[in-house]
Amino acid sequence: MQNRRSFIKMGALTASGMVMLPHAYGAKQPPVILGHGKHQYKLNTGWGKLEPTRYPVKDCHEMVIDKKGRIFLLTNDVHNNILVYNRKGKIINSWGTTFPGAHGLSIINENGTEYLWIADNDLHKVFKTTLDGRVVLTISYPADAGLYGAEKEFVPTETTVAPNGDVYIADGYGKDYVLVYDATGKFKFSFGGKGTGDAFLKNAHGITLDDRKPGAPTLLVTSREQHCFKRYTLDGKYLATIPVPGAWVCRPVIKGQNLYAAVLQSENALWKRSGFITILDEFDKVVSNPGGSAPLANGAVGAYQQTFAGFSYPHDVCVDDDGNIFLAQWNSDRVYPYKLQLNA
Repeated sequence: MQNRRSFIKMGALTASGMVMLPHAYGAKQPPVILGHGKHQYKLNTGWGKLEPTRYPVKDCHEMVIDKKGRIFLLTNDVHNNILVYNRKGKIINSWGTTFPGAHGLSIINENGTEYLWIADNDLHKVFKTTLDGRVVLTISYPADAGLYGAEKEFVPTETTVAPNGDVYIADGYGKDYVLVYDATGKFKFSFGGKGTGDAFLKNAHGITLDDRKPGAPTLLVTSREQHCFKRYTLDGKYLATIPVPGAWVCRPVIKGQNLYAAVLQSENALWKRSGFITILDEFDKVVSNPGGSAPLANGAVGAYQQTFAGFSYPHDVCVDDDGNIFLAQWNSDRVYPYKLQLNA
């Protein structure tokens, strides 16, 4: 009787375009392939799995890769805020006990030396650290800028760094400003913020430097509840909106000529573990949605949604030199990162 119920449930999901993880129906099922066109991936849910009593995770928030190919995972579990993996998913280091609200993680190469930037929601600060966890700079809210009445109003979610060393901080859970500091941590100016009009942001969850056009870098900022990314000049002038209809996009990640992003959830199924991944090409066009619906044709009207019930709340992706995607998920029963291997 149980097998019959499972079969009926699977048939209903397949008819609706929803796909479940194969291990729910037996280990001998074929691998799950997700995505569209040239961007299709074989799912590996066991890639980053560790012993939870030794390496616990609360929320797996973000991931970056250093120049040696090591993958750094940021969690908000203070037993180990940072887990360092090799590309095979084996743990090679862990550190961090002082970042209870660890949320944003970015990596920057300064004249051959790499540093991490950690945005902490609970501490209302951003920290620059070495790759082994030594804090070298701390940035708080700009108390004298007239933007905030108290430090608790500043809830940073992400950072990126410009070629001149300026640090851009997205206050995605606070007032939605992008705050700009020089390399020493001195406040310079802000843009974005809450409001109406194209230049404003709503849930400025992520930010990155887009340097795909040589000599003409711009900033991409997530406006998650508006289902889009917004492009700005480095001095904060609004340029364009890049829509991803129906998708609560997280931070943009540039690799090669493509933009990759985790999608926390689908607008048509809020807070129901309805996330997926989206990939846009150099022309800002969606070309694949691993775990989600197919890219819309030119001029088509619609919204993207989850079609694969194996993701919960995707929060970030990182991409290696072979085009494989590593996925971190929030509020997802403490699961470790998944790997999506490019199905070339």
